[in-house]
Amino acid sequence: MSLRAVPTMLKVGFAEAAAYRTEMVVWVLSTTMPLVMMLLWTSIADVAPVQGQGGAAWNSGTFVGYFLSVFIVRQLVAAWAAWEMNFEIRQGTLALRLLRPVHPIIAFATSNLAYLPLRTLVTLPVVGVLVATHREALASDGRLWALLPVSLFFAWAITFLMNVTVGALAFVVDSSLKLMDLWFAFFFVFSGYLVPLDFFPDWLRELSAWLPFRYVLAAPVEVMTGRVSFDEALGLVLRQGAWVVGFGVMALTAWSQGVRRFQAFGG
Repeated sequence: MSLRAVPTMLKVGFAEAAAYRTEMVVWVLSTTMPLVMMLLWTSIADVAPVQGQGGAAWNSGTFVGYFLSVFIVRQLVAAWAAWEMNFEIRQGTLALRLLRPVHPIIAFATSNLAYLPLRTLVTLPVVGVLVATHREALASDGRLWALLPVSLFFAWAITFLMNVTVGALAFVVDSSLKLMDLWFAFFFVFSGYLVPLDFFPDWLRELSAWLPFRYVLAAPVEVMTGRVSFDEALGLVLRQGAWVVGFGVMALTAWSQGVRRFQAFGG
């Protein structure tokens, strides 16, 4: 029943995305920090190339390719289920979802994915600029491009399942969105969103490899820009898959425990 309903739910979600396209554009404009960082880093690189991991030199073209890729990936892997869940739990409207034959987590997932066509449309001009002006900053190995959709999907899945985990905590607290603020604080540092991980000291770069933030953004960006070999990219994707499983277990556990409490108190 749930799987048969997904295409219809995606159509409904797309209609909603089209209706609220102005809000989506505002959100996109609020995520342009990579473009600001691109201007900052390119101004530095115009003076002299910046040395990254292993002594690799980053020039202004490298930074443009990297941060435009960051912007593109950020748009494609976004999820906001935690905000939806917090609102519906507080308002009590989640009870209506529980009465439907489709599992609420699937409903939240399709709602988020339905925005993807419009988000893709927003990124197309950036993709065009990147390909036209800095094609050399992109991966030249076709195998990396074949792996990129998997890496992007896993990055989205990690983000979405983390949202569900945090959102489910609203069953036991007034609002769990402060945890989302904490997540974003670490995300900005350890994901490569503001500073490429190549410029981290060795010990901090090693730490980032054990945290989920790299696999939400830096991993697909590194695949897209060819900053890793195919074997290294395959390792990144496998680690992304491991994080998907881990967050999936946490999300389902938090959800099942929270729903029991919600129903016990007459939600």
